[in-house]
Amino acid sequence: MASRSLPKILVFTRTTAYRHDSIPDAVTAFRELGAGHGFAVDATEAPDVFESGLADYAAVVFLSTSGEVLTTAGRTGLRAYCAAGGGFMGVHAAACTEYDWPFYGELLGARFDRHPALQPGTVIVEDRRHPATAHLGATWELTDEWYDFRANPRGSVRVLARADESTYEGGGMGVDHPLVWAHEHAGARVFYTALGHTREAYRDPTFRAHLLGGLRHVGLSRHGAPAPETRGEGAAERAGVRPKGGQTPGGTRDGRPLPRVRE
Repeated sequence: MASRSLPKILVFTRTTAYRHDSIPDAVTAFRELGAGHGFAVDATEAPDVFESGLADYAAVVFLSTSGEVLTTAGRTGLRAYCAAGGGFMGVHAAACTEYDWPFYGELLGARFDRHPALQPGTVIVEDRRHPATAHLGATWELTDEWYDFRANPRGSVRVLARADESTYEGGGMGVDHPLVWAHEHAGARVFYTALGHTREAYRDPTFRAHLLGGLRHVGLSRHGAPAPETRGEGAAERAGVRPKGGQTPGGTRDGRPLPRVRE
């Protein structure tokens, strides 16, 4: 009997504007998640992959992409993949991508506007019925850039978690500040997390479990990848490496504040 091939995901990391130095760590995290949870990972920065067809992929991940990253033919390919029931996941700076293509903004759910300096803060988990948040408690402490968006997506997406702006300086959206959400658009299942700026985040088992849950939502659960543990400490540990002693999950790269920037 022929062996069953593993489901595959495409991790796309092309940037034409700001480039995050956490991208290599993030790609490693996805590869290690795949090795541990029964899926294969193709990582690329080549836009022509969208022109040659995406039907073999259980999910497409835009991982801290920025700027205009697709050709006209690539845009057509991504739209066709979505229409065929594909899965799309955006991580962090994926919201800083394809500003001049309205379809992409609608697919992702919102567009990046600005962020304050990198600093610790609190995420309020609104919905723990989703695989990306089922392993979390009511709140989640981590260090990130705390993206503001040009428009609040609530009402058109299923908000899973929001920022508590009272726990950090410089938030611009107020008490209703979505950071993580899911929805369906143009035939595709979509998941987006604004988190994931730091290199340390991708070594954090809790954040890795968050990413794995997003993948399960958009495609892996429909393509035969085994279900992970979803509650308690074990879920995070099964999704990645155990943190080294003294490491703060989601911590800063060097502890220094960064200036307010636009990406």
